[in-house]
Amino acid sequence: MDVKPRQGIVEVEVTRGGRWESVHAVAWALAAADDRPADGTVAALPDVFPRSAVKPLQALPVIETGAADRFGVSAAELALAAASHSGEPDHVAGVRGILAKAGCTVADLACGTHAPFAAAAAADLVRRGLEPSAIEHNCSGQHAAFLLVARHLGAAPGGYTAADHPVQRLVTEVLADLAGLPLGTDRFGIDGCGIPTFAIPLDRLAVAWARFAAPDSVAVVRREAARRVLAAMVAHPRLVAGSDRFDTLVMESIGPRAVVKAGAEGVSCAAVPGAGLGIAVKALDGAGRAAEIVMAALLGRHVPELPAAAAARLSERAAPVIRRGDGTPVGGLRLVAGSRLD
Repeated sequence: MDVKPRQGIVEVEVTRGGRWESVHAVAWALAAADDRPADGTVAALPDVFPRSAVKPLQALPVIETGAADRFGVSAAELALAAASHSGEPDHVAGVRGILAKAGCTVADLACGTHAPFAAAAAADLVRRGLEPSAIEHNCSGQHAAFLLVARHLGAAPGGYTAADHPVQRLVTEVLADLAGLPLGTDRFGIDGCGIPTFAIPLDRLAVAWARFAAPDSVAVVRREAARRVLAAMVAHPRLVAGSDRFDTLVMESIGPRAVVKAGAEGVSCAAVPGAGLGIAVKALDGAGRAAEIVMAALLGRHVPELPAAAAARLSERAAPVIRRGDGTPVGGLRLVAGSRLD
């Protein structure tokens, strides 16, 4: 099928007192698994570093290599391998479980350290007189899974974040295959947690997610892996992000109809299995709040057979209210009137 991804750039405006206050430009792309790259007949979209928005795709080698089955990785642990978690107790416990199966400890994690995203979890560390460790880092589930793959391959766990480590070579091969383009040094960067990240055209990122959404469209070697990671995210949306986080709230509200994953600097991606669609969104100024609004609007428009309650929740996410400290509405965010999303 000779089809191009649908794509565009829209604006999200912030209002206060009924008047314009700020505006964000947001690029979006919507693709099917068999779409080919867009050409010069349409407005060019940017190459973007997807950051953590490709974690579900980066988790496929955990299954493809046989590591998941060898070490008895659960669906919850697969969800954490695809997660940017909030450092809440269930997140931390799950990551410890993956590390134990890998025969590793927190000291082996090379993701770095930051306080838990969840305010309650961060406050609990302070109350107990503890400093944050790498296990609270939002990427620790993914990194623990990388250590598991390294052990399965018989590779040294040290240096597992390097581009030439066997684990990262596998991860890069998966991304290149799903996106349908070479990922070489000309596209290379380093993510915040130390692993490679690659600049990918937004329409190819949407195609990669469409192939993830339609496992029968990908190489035989990764079909079962895609199905299992999708199922894990559907079954454990809370582990993919956490309390009061957009990805978790959206997946909890729409069930198996879509999975969503955010990345830093205003990236959001989604797989819509029922329609075989992939969605990629990038706020050009890096504003995550703007990416969420466009993603919610795209899901509301393109997820088939949405129950009324789920559609209503997505509509709320696409036009959130800004409130002052006592809860009184003072403004909001919304797509600029006339924005095209199909």
